[in-house]
Amino acid sequence: MLQTPYYLIDRSKLKRNMEKIAYVREQSGAKALLALKCFATWSVFDLMSQYMDGTTSSSLNEVKLGKLKFPGETHAYSVAYADHEIDEVLAHSDKIIFNSISQLERFDQASSDKVRGLRVNPRVSSSEFIIADPARPYSRLGEWDAARIEAVMDKISGFMFHNNCENSDFDLFDQMLTRIETEFGHLLHQVDWVSLGGGIHFTGEGYPIDAFCARLKRFSDSFGVQVYLEPGEAAITQTATLEVTVLDTLFNGKHLAVVDSSIEAHMLDLLIYQQSARMAPNDGEHRYMICGKSCLAGDIFGEFNFDQPLKAGDRLSIEDVAGYTMVKKNWFNGVQMPAIAVRHEDGRVELIREFTFDDFVHSLS
Repeated sequence: MLQTPYYLIDRSKLKRNMEKIAYVREQSGAKALLALKCFATWSVFDLMSQYMDGTTSSSLNEVKLGKLKFPGETHAYSVAYADHEIDEVLAHSDKIIFNSISQLERFDQASSDKVRGLRVNPRVSSSEFIIADPARPYSRLGEWDAARIEAVMDKISGFMFHNNCENSDFDLFDQMLTRIETEFGHLLHQVDWVSLGGGIHFTGEGYPIDAFCARLKRFSDSFGVQVYLEPGEAAITQTATLEVTVLDTLFNGKHLAVVDSSIEAHMLDLLIYQQSARMAPNDGEHRYMICGKSCLAGDIFGEFNFDQPLKAGDRLSIEDVAGYTMVKKNWFNGVQMPAIAVRHEDGRVELIREFTFDDFVHSLS
C-alpha cells in the first residue's frame, strides 16, 4: 500500500472523458486542446494525446511543456508576454494568441511569420465567482471594442473567446455564443479559426452532447472557421482522488479528524472559492469535520458522514482532485507533497513520482 498522501489518477475514468471529447471532435468538426493551466500531469499525456489535438497554455513554461510532452498543435496564450521570453514562446508554439492589441503590435515584427490570434472579451460570462469572471468590470482579459479590433485584422487570422466557466448549462452556452455572433459576426467572417476556450462541461453526466455538437458545427459553417475547444476540467473531471490518512481525532463541539494533507497546500481551490471537498459515500451516522494538518485555522476539507467512527490510521479518499488542484500544489508549512500514482486499466496502481525533502529544499533558496 502506498504511503499517503498521494494523488491517484484513474486511466479508465480518464479514457471515458477522452472518448466523449473524441465524439465531439468527430460530430462537430471542432478540435480539442488540453488547457495546461488546469491539468499538466504529463505522465498520462500518452493516453490523452490519442484523443486530443494538442495543448494550449498560459505561460512560457506551459508552452514548452506542451511542445515537449504532448504531440499535435501547441497554442501559446498569455495575459502578457515579456520581452525576454517572447522568442522562446514563438519557438515552441504553432499559434500565438495575444491578449491585447498593444501586445500584438509590440511583438508584430517578432511574430510576423507565426499564425496569430487575438483574445476577445464579449463582456458576458457564466462565472458565479468574481475572482474567476473574465468579463468582470475592468477586466484585463481580452479586447472588446469591435472597431479597434477591426483596425488590426490584417495582423491576425483567428480569435479566442474564453467566457465559459464551470458551465454545465447548454442553453447558457448557446445564448452567449449567439451574443458573440451578433456583436462580432462581421469580424468572424474575416478569420480562419476561432477558439471558444474552456469551461464548458460537455463531458458531464446528462449534458446534451449532440445539441452541443450541432451548435458548434452551425457556428463553424456560418463563418467558415475551424473551431477549437480548450477543455481543462472537461478533460479530467472525476478522474483522480487524493488519498489521505487520519492522524488524529478530537471533539470540540463537533467531531474532528485531522489528516496528513492540507487544502492550503494540496487543494488550494477549496480555499480560494470557499468550497467543500467531496467524498463518497457520504451517508453514514457518524459526522466528522475533516481537517488539514497545516497551522492554518481554516484548513478544512469539509464535513462528511461515515458508517463507523473514525480513528487514527483510517484511509480516506477525496474525490475529483485533478483539475486546478495538482497544478497548484505547494510546500506551505512544509507539509509533505502528495506523491503521484496512476491506476492502469488492469487495476494495477503504479507510483509515478514521490517528492522528498530535497524537493522542498530546492523549491526555496
